[in-house]
Amino acid sequence: MTTTSALFYLFAAVLLFASVMVITARSTVHAALYLVLAFASAACVWMLLHAEFLAIALVLVYVGAVMVLFLFVVMMLDLNSDQFREGFWRVLPLAGLVGALIALEMALVLTHGFDVRQAPAWPEAAAKLGNTKLLGVAIYTNYLYPLQIAAVLLLVAIVAAISLTLRRRKDSRYLNPSEQVKARKADRLRIVAMKPVVELPPAPPADAASGTKP
Repeated sequence: MTTTSALFYLFAAVLLFASVMVITARSTVHAALYLVLAFASAACVWMLLHAEFLAIALVLVYVGAVMVLFLFVVMMLDLNSDQFREGFWRVLPLAGLVGALIALEMALVLTHGFDVRQAPAWPEAAAKLGNTKLLGVAIYTNYLYPLQIAAVLLLVAIVAAISLTLRRRKDSRYLNPSEQVKARKADRLRIVAMKPVVELPPAPPADAASGTKP
């Protein structure tokens, strides 16, 4: 057994263990951390298969962004995992059957796709380039317009998501910074000229004014 084969079996075993723990872990935080371990192990397997771009994308996109977002959401919401685990053993046979069918379909597709006898011969110049560079050349030459369309769709989706979250509520109070910047002294302070009013002292009683004693 070579070193590459030993590393493949090691990462594959860790990947299977982490995948099972994602489903069976009682804590949602632990499940998310096991999912991070599964992604990292899958990235190592991709590296062994000389698919550097897929491995780096898996680490940067999923481990570095998506899973961090999942952890923030799980910790902020404080979800009760007992409610999600209700009926787990009841649907386990059906879930196992669906998982087996998916694994069989993927095995058939991958076995046919990685058949060396049917694979076209690569030019000698292209074989010297890395997978990442070849992928970039293919995307920005043959698939440039689909890439631009996908970028525009993602931009529209981001703008739509932001516009949906900026709904004004009638029962909430908010300040408009632009209106505060435009405020002038005359709009906030008004000086009114008023004559001074002096209150006269109260008049003495009639008896005190005449000097008579009661």
